[in-house]
Amino acid sequence: MNKPLLFSWITAIIAVAGSLFFSERMGFIPCTLCWYQRILMYPLAVLLGIAFYRNDRAIYKYVLPLSIIGMIVSTYHYALQKLPTLQEISVCTSGVPCSGQYINYLGFITIPFLALIAFTMITIMMFILRKRKSL
Repeated sequence: MNKPLLFSWITAIIAVAGSLFFSERMGFIPCTLCWYQRILMYPLAVLLGIAFYRNDRAIYKYVLPLSIIGMIVSTYHYALQKLPTLQEISVCTSGVPCSGQYINYLGFITIPFLALIAFTMITIMMFILRKRKSL
């Protein structure tokens, strides 16, 4: 069994389920950056599921660009929430403000932070998978 691939797939499924829970069950309206993060995460759940089923160890080639870009977007979004100086140059000009915090557990856990953790875990697992493939 390919544990890095399985762990990545489960992480992506939890991230997708969490985003759907926040929007559909809790009624949180996603901001522009939340949509970008969803656009990057949702395909990962499908790609990683197929790759796990087929034991495709070369999937990292397709997953890493999505997960790394997702990390960048999530980091920017999180910084936008936590650093007031960035709020002046926000990409969210209409609708829900990207600086808004629907949740703020322990003073630092927000939705973009959760997305950042998921993208980071998937990225780490893909680098492990890449290293194992080259051995």
